[in-house]
Amino acid sequence: MKYECIIAILPRGEADRVMEAAKQAGAQGGTIFFARGTGAHEAKTFFGLTLESGREILMIVTESQQTDTVLDAIVDAAKLKQPGAGIAFVLDVNRLIGLQHRKFIEASDKQ
Repeated sequence: MKYECIIAILPRGEADRVMEAAKQAGAQGGTIFFARGTGAHEAKTFFGLTLESGREILMIVTESQQTDTVLDAIVDAAKLKQPGAGIAFVLDVNRLIGLQHRKFIEASDKQ
């Protein structure tokens, strides 16, 4: 089976909602972690203090045939076609160890 990894970099506070949309589109789960950007436009000043804008990174491994459906749900939920809303991209997964989908776990539990 071939897998791909969808990575979405989103404004802080958006990843949980976007993950819910991805699950409704067929994603089995994902990982959310916090990050900060290093681009020229990331740091903002407020009364002389530098404020860093945080980001959330959503990472989802999908079977290749599900990737487009899940990615479309992410793009819609996160409004990624609007400027400044975030970005998403897909990477091929060459080696995968330890992933168990619920349907396989449930089937083995019944045996």
